[in-house]
Amino acid sequence: MKIGIIAHLKHPIRKPFMGGLEAFTYDVTKLLIERGHEVTLFASELSDPSLNVYSIMSDTDYDRETFSRFRSHEMSEDFISTHHAYLELMQDIDTKGFDIIFNNSLNYVPITMASICATPMVTVLHTPPIFEMKRATAREKALGKITYVSVSRPNADAWKPYVHDCAVINNGIDLQQWKFVAENEKGYVVWFGRIHPDKGPHLAIQAAKLAGKHIKIAGSVADRHYFETFVQPLLDQDAEWVEHCTHEQLNVLIGGAEASIITPCWDEPFGLVVAESLACGTPVAGIARGALPSILNDKTGVLTKSCDPDELAKCIHLAVQLKRVDCREHAEQHLCRNVMVAQYEQLFNDVIQKRFLRHAI
Repeated sequence: MKIGIIAHLKHPIRKPFMGGLEAFTYDVTKLLIERGHEVTLFASELSDPSLNVYSIMSDTDYDRETFSRFRSHEMSEDFISTHHAYLELMQDIDTKGFDIIFNNSLNYVPITMASICATPMVTVLHTPPIFEMKRATAREKALGKITYVSVSRPNADAWKPYVHDCAVINNGIDLQQWKFVAENEKGYVVWFGRIHPDKGPHLAIQAAKLAGKHIKIAGSVADRHYFETFVQPLLDQDAEWVEHCTHEQLNVLIGGAEASIITPCWDEPFGLVVAESLACGTPVAGIARGALPSILNDKTGVLTKSCDPDELAKCIHLAVQLKRVDCREHAEQHLCRNVMVAQYEQLFNDVIQKRFLRHAI
């Protein structure tokens, strides 16, 4: 297949990844190329050239200190630049001879302009419904030219008022990059990710202390005020912050923990930290929000619907008793990136075939 992949433009698509969407776009592009497809990635210019990048936005103004495109943080400038980048792309994309367009932009322009494109499009809903995307999908559904995919069942349910028929393909990770640890050191639990109020690490620290467990916090500070106000005061001999970890160090840290504590404070559509923990063999104790209940089962995690640290502490006591081999097997069966890409390949083939049959009638 000849596939055009549209990336979002907030950050370049390259390692180290700024977030899960960059990791997803990188992995799916890389694997589709390795599987013999002719792939073009429409992304910003500093994206990894091995992905066959066609640059649609300059990274001259990308600030690696603030991880934003404009040091002045002028939202209007960022918005206008992104709008025009996608507008110019969609005006020309039919001329490039793609069999399918794979849209991961999180932007309304490719959806709105799909109506003038002959090339079929698959759009992944990586987020809960957001204003501009809601408006675009609601208007586009009358035409039915786009096939939509959600990264989890709860996220698909959230989109139902706007996208009635939505396939679900779980995100996957490279399991070869995450070593299974059959035995752990016992004595500590781990929380890892971006330190941000949406992620709730302060709840994890409180719960671990109530459970009598030493906790290690691994991650960079994404919100300095939150860290200094809610997280830093809780750090002591029972709660330590590991600021910088290589991938290998993080693998050892997660694999050596009795459990990972995952505390989403919003309806997160997926959460790669879940897959990464299970790949290491580490069971999960967490808050049942967003996709978390749909990713785990009773062999791999224990969840509470409450944000009460006492309830979360009870989950920790139960989670540490789960079998590590069951966690790894669950990751291999349901959260592997090879499985994910094979499902997208099948979906692309189905969409192309349906278009072919419509034109043949």
